[in-house]
Amino acid sequence: MANLLLFITRSFFKLCSFSLLILFLISCSSFPSTEAYDPLDPNGNITIKWDIMSWTSDGYVAVVTIYNFQQYRHVQAPGWKLGWTWAKKEVIWSMMGGETTEQGDCSRFKGNIPHCCNKHPTVVDLLPGTPYNQQIANCCKGGVLNSWAQDPATAASSFQLSVGQSGTTNKTVRVPVNFTLKAPGPGYTCGPAKIVKPSRFVTPDGRRDVESWMTWNVTCTYSQFLAQETPSCCVSFSSFYNDTIVPCSKCACGCQNTSQPGSCVESKASHIAPVVNSYTPLVRCTSHMCPVRVHWHIKLNYKEYWRVKITITNFNYNMNYTQWNLVVQHPNFDNLTQSFSFNYKSITPYTAINDTAMLWGIKFYNDMLLEAGPLGNVQSELLFRKDKATFTFEEGWAFPRRIYFNGDNCVMPTPNVYPGLPNASSHQLTSALGLLVTLLVAMALLFGHA
Repeated sequence: MANLLLFITRSFFKLCSFSLLILFLISCSSFPSTEAYDPLDPNGNITIKWDIMSWTSDGYVAVVTIYNFQQYRHVQAPGWKLGWTWAKKEVIWSMMGGETTEQGDCSRFKGNIPHCCNKHPTVVDLLPGTPYNQQIANCCKGGVLNSWAQDPATAASSFQLSVGQSGTTNKTVRVPVNFTLKAPGPGYTCGPAKIVKPSRFVTPDGRRDVESWMTWNVTCTYSQFLAQETPSCCVSFSSFYNDTIVPCSKCACGCQNTSQPGSCVESKASHIAPVVNSYTPLVRCTSHMCPVRVHWHIKLNYKEYWRVKITITNFNYNMNYTQWNLVVQHPNFDNLTQSFSFNYKSITPYTAINDTAMLWGIKFYNDMLLEAGPLGNVQSELLFRKDKATFTFEEGWAFPRRIYFNGDNCVMPTPNVYPGLPNASSHQLTSALGLLVTLLVAMALLFGHA
């Protein structure tokens, strides 16, 4: 009987261990996809649309368009890079609006040399000022794409390519595989190309619709976990009712490497030669080592309103953040009255709750956050109306729940260090003690005079 119980016990523990192993493997395999999901922009993605517009003697002419459907994450300089792998032995005879970074081995061709013979081509956008005979619509912006909520008119980029040795019918053409997108660094994961319903285009005179011969889409999603090893921004707090200033958490974006000189720049350095628009940050030496800090200050308290000041500071000597944006989640955004010197747009991923706002600079005024230095900051103020049913300064309610800068989640202070309200009981005790002292002094003067 004892042996039977021992066998049952061992079998039970083996079964539990195996079940735990299965659950662990499932959780590990699903981790990257979980990290790619953004709760404030659940449908955000970059979609690549490949439209075959005409056939040639050995291939086709296609227009490729990159759409940034992300609400607040944009592609900044030095721009996007799009790559793929050809399914057969295709070559690119010519391009407009874009170019490949390498030509590849075209030695087998005599006379007419292709633009690119690489099995794995990488395409970049042309720069502004490109001659008109090399341009097409939505090209030549240096690979920069604005976010969809910020400016949908500049959230797309296109190029045209003439492909050879590919087949000349819908049945002989093969869809490329292994699409990659850098914007400008890593972070995007692209799914397989899917053949979809052909796109429709309106002719320039607006009187006729034409269809592409064949269309396929590729969807790419972003993961901050894959994009960078450390966070890129942090948040600090202060308020009018407390002298405590809560700084960014120590080592929020990494710690200073004392054994490697030059890993950060001292604020008293006499001269810095910046490499502007590099996505590898060179930051000022701070306790938090973040390229960007966002400071939320509760400034004033009125009878029916309260006021907040937001300051964004750039500590990165390698980057001018052009067309920056800030996404803030706070329960009182449903009662925002006015935003001073920043553009404002409500973002409601869940339509029943209006607690998320997107803020960005006014064009030609403060839409560029300059590199680290005296001018490396922008600031604005927000005026909120008080809702008597929900408003309170207690328990850190007046501070935001989360903040994104340029689409990346910033490191928030821990709730236990938020600036708290003065202790009401201590004030009452102080007031009572003061009243008692005043009364005793008055009595002493009265009886002394008598």
